[in-house]
Amino acid sequence: MNSTYFTGNQSYLYRHPSMKNIERCIIHLDLDAFFASVEQRDRPELRGRPVLVGGSSQRGVVWAASYEARPFGVHSAMPIAQALRLCPEAVVLPVRMNEYRKASRAVFTIFSRFTDCIEPLSIDEAFLDVSASLRLFGSGQAIACQIREAVRRETNLTLSAGIAPNKFLAKLASEAAKPDGLKEIFPEEIDAFLLTLPVKALWGVGAVTAQKLATLGVSRVAELRRLKREFLLRTFGASGGLLYDLARGIDARPVESDSSIKSVGHEDTYATDLSDPVVIQRELLGLSERVAQRLRSKNLQGRRVTVKVKYADFSVVTRSRTLAAGLSNGGEIFGIATELLSQTEAGRRPLRLLGVSLATLEVLGTGQSELFAAPRRARLSRLDQAVDQLRERFGDQRVVKGSLLAGRKEPSDAEQGTDGD
Repeated sequence: MNSTYFTGNQSYLYRHPSMKNIERCIIHLDLDAFFASVEQRDRPELRGRPVLVGGSSQRGVVWAASYEARPFGVHSAMPIAQALRLCPEAVVLPVRMNEYRKASRAVFTIFSRFTDCIEPLSIDEAFLDVSASLRLFGSGQAIACQIREAVRRETNLTLSAGIAPNKFLAKLASEAAKPDGLKEIFPEEIDAFLLTLPVKALWGVGAVTAQKLATLGVSRVAELRRLKREFLLRTFGASGGLLYDLARGIDARPVESDSSIKSVGHEDTYATDLSDPVVIQRELLGLSERVAQRLRSKNLQGRRVTVKVKYADFSVVTRSRTLAAGLSNGGEIFGIATELLSQTEAGRRPLRLLGVSLATLEVLGTGQSELFAAPRRARLSRLDQAVDQLRERFGDQRVVKGSLLAGRKEPSDAEQGTDGD
């Protein structure tokens, strides 16, 4: 059994007399082709031209492609050499992460004028719960319009906005609005909007789950709606209930602001106790990678690393270390976790459970860092970004470290569905 968790205070739900049958008003905001747009903003001669942000023309992958490049079939995580074969006129530029972070901070500052309930998903997108702001700033659409205008005026960047009663629908709405658009999904429009979508549009439905649904004759949300919850639970486990709810536009997840998330962690309980030090190290690396990916998905890093072990007799031990600089890279987290694990009896006593978590969280890229570590951190950041993009495209189970493959069995469809491929 495994569990991924975020700890902290839960966001409150608000009900407003002006919003019939709606408990929340959620806005998803996503900057358009962010890295490429920053480059076009700072170099006016590139506006209207296809721009690729990544590396050299022979090595590296595309981190971002401007909308002018996308009609040629270019997309993020594609090798730059392949992108240039598709779009020879594209201008290739190096990554300027400091500039992107500066622009991101300016945009998020604008968000904070309208609500303090902001959940960053990455450097260029976030959920905002504006339920408590409606009486002060107007409707959700009015707030989104004000934010988009302020971002355009103050940063010369564009973003797309989706407005809905929950996070799932808000993100779908912003995707439908791209680029530089706004879409609101009203309660009476949910069915009409969802029923025409392919099942791959649902959160957590990747290639494996989609293929399994296809064998059941399900390729669109309208077809998924015909399946009973009990059948989906039997077929897909816990994720079957999620499929049932999402097909109906139901999503109760709160918007979790940085301040409400106190720690991010992952732990596994094993059917067979672990005794082999090599196996334990491999498990620790896998846990470190999962936690790192979760941190980056929240645009966070952590300075306090904790390793938790539960022995076969159910006794529990934790070991922690607080660092001067925050971490979000799996390899770096693994290095600290290995040191902490050596302070336990792992390998000498059988383990029933192993976990890794990070606390003392801060926005990714902030805090102190050693002068000579900065170039290395920049390289790790670029690698993490590329791996995250590949995982988003191909699924977590298909993009793993080679060192994790030893002794790794291919996950079943049900396992992959549960992990939210």
